[in-house]
Amino acid sequence: MSHVLVSKSDGILRLQMNRPEKKNALTLAMYETLVAGLADADQDPDVRVVLISGLPGLFTSGNDLKDFMNPSDLSAVVRFLNAIINAEKPIVAAVSGTAIGIGTTMLLHCDLVYAAEDAALKMPFVDLGLVPEAASSVLLPAMFGHQRASALLLLGETLSGSEAHRYGLVNKVFPDFDTLEAGALERVRHLATRAPASVRATKKLLKRAQKSAVDEAMAAELQVFGERLMSPEAVEAFTAFMQRRPADFSKFH
Repeated sequence: MSHVLVSKSDGILRLQMNRPEKKNALTLAMYETLVAGLADADQDPDVRVVLISGLPGLFTSGNDLKDFMNPSDLSAVVRFLNAIINAEKPIVAAVSGTAIGIGTTMLLHCDLVYAAEDAALKMPFVDLGLVPEAASSVLLPAMFGHQRASALLLLGETLSGSEAHRYGLVNKVFPDFDTLEAGALERVRHLATRAPASVRATKKLLKRAQKSAVDEAMAAELQVFGERLMSPEAVEAFTAFMQRRPADFSKFH
């Protein structure tokens, strides 16, 4: 069974992460499927909008660390981020439950984001000896303010669906998964009926002002991220994760 379910109907391309046994942790193969889906959406004139979702109580727990011990494997993540950042057609996300790491940062590049009340957004990059990605080091301070962004990125604080809505990352919060699904689909279907060329042009204009800042931040983050993946701190963090123990950073300076 595919760990990303891909379906297409009524102008909507749906990409649903489906790996519950591993908390929807993203593998290299899953990234490739997501990239292919986004490329298909832009190339298919019948597709008007993309919907990205997960499972009840589980959007994604982020990267599968076993797949990302080798820095060369970053290429799959980069292709996905470039695909979601540069997508011509609108992308809608429906988030229920856990959204860790890239599960949160990808939302910064979606055009509409809906969440269930159980949504829990967390970016524990520092916990893993890493740094932010997806231009989140620029977009989060712009959206949340420097201090709140620092709490999210330095302390790895969790953001609830209601908090994400209050700060502008989420458009609307729904009581549970079923109402989230219904609400997101209602809006996606409505968007799919809008004038398609006008929608694409409007999206491009909305993204225009931040394009250069996003590209620059992505390049800077990627360089440091790759360096950090090989650092002793990251090795300790990944080893501790595999051994199911807290990481010990006391010996590092």
